[in-house]
Amino acid sequence: MNAFVIDAFDFSRLKERAEGEIPVAELGRLAQETVDRSGTIKWTLSGDIGKLGHPQLSLAVSGAVNLICQRCLTALPFEIASESLLVLAKDDAEADAIEQQLDNDEIDVVVGSSAFDARALIEDETLLALPVAAKHETCPDAGVAVEAKGAQRVSPFAALKQLKQ
Repeated sequence: MNAFVIDAFDFSRLKERAEGEIPVAELGRLAQETVDRSGTIKWTLSGDIGKLGHPQLSLAVSGAVNLICQRCLTALPFEIASESLLVLAKDDAEADAIEQQLDNDEIDVVVGSSAFDARALIEDETLLALPVAAKHETCPDAGVAVEAKGAQRVSPFAALKQLKQ
């Protein structure tokens, strides 16, 4: 996996913008969550300075992956679309202070650096956009669903009843 390293504070201060695409197969943790490692994640990263003077990064990720349905165990196409705002801090103590100052659960505070791995951030955001248990709204007629719709099942107690006679 090639790293995409930026100086997070300069990126924000200069209000830079970067965008690109990463194949799912190149994102190891994400690829493990998918059925076939196909698909591409599109991302946009923008730097800025917030109202309170804190450097911040805006990250948007989108794309399509194939997950496994937890009901029928078949492939489930899933569209990823997520945006997040990350305020940068120099260390953990400053991050805690900024979180208290902002008092907003929708804004995450992260420790930035001059060697910030944006690619890992992109993969993290994509993983957070996945459902905990992916399920079709209505599973296709396959596997267990076909068996349930098929012929009536014989009760195991009927077999015991025949043995008793």
